[in-house]
Amino acid sequence: MAEFLKQKLTSRKFWVAVASAAFIVLSEGLGFNVDSELYWKLVALALGYIFGEAAVDIARAKKEDPPV
Repeated sequence: MAEFLKQKLTSRKFWVAVASAAFIVLSEGLGFNVDSELYWKLVALALGYIFGEAAVDIARAKKEDPPV
């Protein structure tokens, strides 16, 4: 369990997701007036990064473990 937690806390995807969630909470929940265009650009950038890194991780896993 400790190894799993360490792996998640050192994950760049995890921290991008945390930062994005914090940005959304600050802008939506606390009523900060963030420009709508900037808001969606930042959210799209974060999602693109997370999904792009996930695709790289999947490709790396397939390369390391070829089917039998």
